[in-house]
Amino acid sequence: MSLGGDPLAGRGGGRGMGVTYKYFGAPNGATAARVPISMRPEELGGDELGMGGLFTKIKPETIAAMVLTGLQGMPLHKVPPLELVVLHPDYAVVKLPTTTVDPLRGVGEESVGAAAFIWSTVPDRSGPSDAFNVYRLLHEWQDFSVRLHEAGHQPYCLVWG
Repeated sequence: MSLGGDPLAGRGGGRGMGVTYKYFGAPNGATAARVPISMRPEELGGDELGMGGLFTKIKPETIAAMVLTGLQGMPLHKVPPLELVVLHPDYAVVKLPTTTVDPLRGVGEESVGAAAFIWSTVPDRSGPSDAFNVYRLLHEWQDFSVRLHEAGHQPYCLVWG
């Protein structure tokens, strides 16, 4: 599993291994580290920390690259790395850069559409490539960003395979 800042790392064989990502908000790393790991991942509901979370098969480094490349015009190699909060044999918790969700708050349809188109044309990267799918995903993340901001939380991801 790639936890570094390179959104292209670990592309090849890792895709078919069934890794799932549960994105959630927490006020700090200590709270994020206490995600109830005694529950099976498929039993985790909307969010065990009080906010609606997101389940997806898309890697956190890809989400960060998609937002920062599409909305901020940042080159892929400049996307900041993820911060490892907990590493366990069965799961990991990582913190996404705050810049991953902040740019999505308050941007209009035109900006989301442009970001989706830009990401769909970026060469040599992993993740969804269909502009409409990227557009829908960015809208989900836009809603998630607003909820995180309103709660004063930062974005985290529970990773298990």
